[in-house]
Amino acid sequence: MQFAIVIMAAGKGTRLKTKRPKVLHEVGGKTLLRHVVDAARQIVPPEDIYVIVGHEAELVKASLSGLGVQFVDQAEQRGTGHAIQEARPAVEGYADLIVLSGDVPLIRPETIRKIRDFHLERRAAMTVLTAAQADLHGYGRVIRKSSKSEEIQEIVEAKALTPQFAQAREINSGIYAFTCQPLFAHIGGLGTQNAHGELYLTDMAAILRAAGERVLALEAENADEVLGANTIAEMMAIDDRLRLSTARKLMAEGVTIFRPETSVIDASVVVGADTVIEPFVQLLGETKVGKECRIRSFSVLEHATLGNRVLIRQGCIISQSRVHDGALLGPYAHIRPESEIGEGAHVGNFVETKKIRLGKGSKANHLTYLGDAEIGAGVNVGAGVITCNYDGVNKLKTIIGDRVFVGSNSSLVAPVTLGNGSYVAAGSCITEDVPEDALALGRARQTIKEGWSAARRTKK
Repeated sequence: MQFAIVIMAAGKGTRLKTKRPKVLHEVGGKTLLRHVVDAARQIVPPEDIYVIVGHEAELVKASLSGLGVQFVDQAEQRGTGHAIQEARPAVEGYADLIVLSGDVPLIRPETIRKIRDFHLERRAAMTVLTAAQADLHGYGRVIRKSSKSEEIQEIVEAKALTPQFAQAREINSGIYAFTCQPLFAHIGGLGTQNAHGELYLTDMAAILRAAGERVLALEAENADEVLGANTIAEMMAIDDRLRLSTARKLMAEGVTIFRPETSVIDASVVVGADTVIEPFVQLLGETKVGKECRIRSFSVLEHATLGNRVLIRQGCIISQSRVHDGALLGPYAHIRPESEIGEGAHVGNFVETKKIRLGKGSKANHLTYLGDAEIGAGVNVGAGVITCNYDGVNKLKTIIGDRVFVGSNSSLVAPVTLGNGSYVAAGSCITEDVPEDALALGRARQTIKEGWSAARRTKK
């Protein structure tokens, strides 16, 4: 086996002041750890990725369920060097490995590939990815033998910095490449003579140099890639970078985004050319938007799929649903999971759908609830109509054929079927199937009592 990637994800992240494991906090629509894993999966197969877990290990494992990556348990967290010692049985059969941090979400596959290739070409025992950061606070420094040398003289931890090294500009990113044979031949030499009494993987640089091995530095092209997050504020700064980068990418592909700094667009979102996104829109998860759409302000789409030329008016919520070409939604429509809105269909203001199929050209324009329903083409659903789909125990289905007219304020009590071309009078409660082209009335006869109102006022 040639190459493995090990990802450090065992720590608590105590500086965040939260119960959630650090690597499970989200930026750009994914957990910190998932960003790193997704980058690693573009370099090696998932079975060659080893995630070291410790704090809340089961939660971390569950977050990567189905990806095919391997896990190494570090039950007692005694530092990064100890983590690799724990991973040794799983990875020492590889020729080389890369060590990534699970809290560095901006790392790009291109950079992982670059450190791998540099490490192999130079035949180094250890390669350290470095960066020239503007803010040096909290970072260890990498000291090269000379300004033009690739070889490292030493790595100084942040807490051990002396005035001699405090102004050095090249920081240690915590991302490394190792050749496994010298690494595991000498990893037993790690000690705990440091501020935290832990085994630091960083110390392998000095150990390997003392053993006559090559220890090299490679500076990242973009220092932002190695930014870690130790506070919520730092995470939100990274989130801002990710989302702005996503918006710029979409705009470069022909998408108009008004006030992109106000939008929340996840990195996994796909948007077609000539689509317009107004301010304060959220596009989340695996959302896919077609060409020539318009999404108006304050709408939220999560794992939604839109065809071409779809208009989403203000304040709509669309979740885990599909909207076909030319449909018009909103304002303030709520499209709940497993809804399918057909081509050219209209779903208007304050209409809620759940697990329905609304056919081509059908309309539900006002104040309506449609749940667990199959609705044909050319249907008109009047204001205030509801499908009564829940009997207190089971969810039941309503079937509405093509060209049906459902009058306002009608209740369709499932299970019930309205045949093609049928007509339901306004204010009806429909409890039985309606044949094709029939008229259904399900309401009490109107009664008028002449003079009743005047007599009532007289009594007062």
